[in-house]
Amino acid sequence: MEQVITAISTPSGTGGVAIIRLSGAGALGIAEKVFAPVGRTPVARFVPRMMYAGRILCDGFTDFGYCVYFKAPHSFTGEDIVELHCHGGAEISRAVLAATESAGARLADRGEFTKRAFVNGKLSLSSAEGMIAMINAESLAEVRAGSMLYAERLTREVIALQDELKDILAGIAADIDYPEEDVAATDLSDAGQRLEEIDKKLKRLAGGYSAGRMIKSGVTVAICGAPNVGKSSLLNALIGSDKAIVSPVAGTTRDIVEGTVIIDGVKYNLYDTAGIREQAEEIEAIGIERAKKLLSSSDLVVCVSEKGDFSAAEGVEEERLIRVFGKSDDARPFGKYDVAVSVVTGEGIERLKQLMRDRSIGGKALDAAYVIEARHYAALVRAERKLAEAIAGLNNFPLDLISLDLREAWRILGEITGETADEDIVSTVFAKFCVGK
Repeated sequence: MEQVITAISTPSGTGGVAIIRLSGAGALGIAEKVFAPVGRTPVARFVPRMMYAGRILCDGFTDFGYCVYFKAPHSFTGEDIVELHCHGGAEISRAVLAATESAGARLADRGEFTKRAFVNGKLSLSSAEGMIAMINAESLAEVRAGSMLYAERLTREVIALQDELKDILAGIAADIDYPEEDVAATDLSDAGQRLEEIDKKLKRLAGGYSAGRMIKSGVTVAICGAPNVGKSSLLNALIGSDKAIVSPVAGTTRDIVEGTVIIDGVKYNLYDTAGIREQAEEIEAIGIERAKKLLSSSDLVVCVSEKGDFSAAEGVEEERLIRVFGKSDDARPFGKYDVAVSVVTGEGIERLKQLMRDRSIGGKALDAAYVIEARHYAALVRAERKLAEAIAGLNNFPLDLISLDLREAWRILGEITGETADEDIVSTVFAKFCVGK
């Protein structure tokens, strides 16, 4: 990573300011070739963390902007970094970028700035994933979860578990390597209790993924019911716009219609499905089949009825089901239902949103839902399995075999932080980033 990299770090298009970032040994030397500070001689040295006004020299024109220098290792990447701030025209920023290339820098790859920060020990791999989660967030809850991941919440917990495993392994290693020495043998009862505590913590972390997944990807909500019971009207009322076509003609919705609503900072992905009935012509029948598949995979199912018949959600587990008595402005609600709503008066809509929140995220603390990456969840589950194998064999197998399972659990946990992650894992993570980050 000796070569200086360069990239536009602000979004493409027209804006007030654009930033071109350089990183690597020699970044300041390249910047000095394209930036002339106002009132300073060319030999004057830049003071780190001070912003200087001056002229940015491009091919065929000069822009007036700013330059700031961050000296290694006190920078985001741990290397020398220089930022050139120019006017935010798309062509201006591209011209400044070209000037830095002509001066000796090369274009950065996707996520290369953050990858250099990881390699230089400025952040863990999971922290980098928290950063990209924040950048790509579509809800406030996802921003919060990403920020906790970026702040090394998961990294700290994982390292603490690894340290505990390392301590247990050290005791086992002493017994294996020096059996003739006057070293106290490993207390299997004590080791078992410590491993049980680690196992509980791993299960707790993995258990947080249910809420974390929904926070990151959104809660999937299927709206189902018989034809013409008000499913499309309910979707429109929840999202606050006329996304779905509403008609008194049964079977109007032939395919799945999508919409999104934010409830308490969490994104809910709503899917208005075709009305489920036995007699349907061919195209409508395809829509009904798709609706049934969606019911089985959704986080929540909102079943709408105007007659108290919720058979359209038959087979859906109670914890995923919300029964809505629709059109309560036309008829008095009866039978077993969770909430009565009227899309005409708005009655029950806020109550329905609260039920959706309770049945999905529920009482799960959002400040603990920072296991939002499938990669982290998979690693936690694999590590817990290895630990469970070690606990099960503690009194039945030799210590050297037990230590193999514990070492493997330690290694798997290191994949989360990046300590033991191979190049394929690292490359996959940073391929999610944009150029310039």
